[in-house]
Amino acid sequence: MKKTKNAKSLLRNQKGQGVMEYVIISSLVGIVCITAVKGFGGVIKTRVESMKSSIVDNIKTN
Repeated sequence: MKKTKNAKSLLRNQKGQGVMEYVIISSLVGIVCITAVKGFGGVIKTRVESMKSSIVDNIKTN
């Protein structure tokens, strides 16, 4: 009876560990994505503003 209790307890602990690993990995992926968006955000904004001014200049000359 005691062996069955220990086996169930061990199985429960492993499931909890798996869930915790999943949470940690998901958090790290989220942090990397947020960092990438912040890093490329300025570059994308600059390019969009450049395209916008180019379009406005072409409309004014036509």
